[in-house]
Amino acid sequence: MNLEKILAISGKPGLYALKVQTRSGFVAESLLDGKKITVGLKSNVSLLSEISMYTESEEKPLAEVMRNIAIKEDNGPALSHKEDNAKLTAYFKEILPDYDQDRVYPSDIKKVLNWYNMLQAKGMVSKEVPVKEESAKEEVASTEK
Repeated sequence: MNLEKILAISGKPGLYALKVQTRSGFVAESLLDGKKITVGLKSNVSLLSEISMYTESEEKPLAEVMRNIAIKEDNGPALSHKEDNAKLTAYFKEILPDYDQDRVYPSDIKKVLNWYNMLQAKGMVSKEVPVKEESAKEEVASTEK
């Protein structure tokens, strides 16, 4: 699953795909309704590929967390982000057993599940490990021998 050009824009609902960079910002297309918007450089924008979730030992990239959801759901939709907090935390515990419960709030879990379901509806989720990640893991394994 490639999250390189998927954006979350503060103050705007949903996710956006980065289309074109301009001098004063960029053009993004909504994954919800397909409308294009211009986003200035002063807007608070997060690339999904740069987001990580806290665990007890390290930070896990969001792509890895979403891949875990895709594996659990066989690339199907995840639990709704509108469920109560107890259900959400129990579900997330299955996805990421060692997540840091002190630093990952129910609102974070809701956001991840909402994003996953949006990407899943667009056919953008996959339980496959990207080729470059796979080859990097193989290189590490071969150098450890």
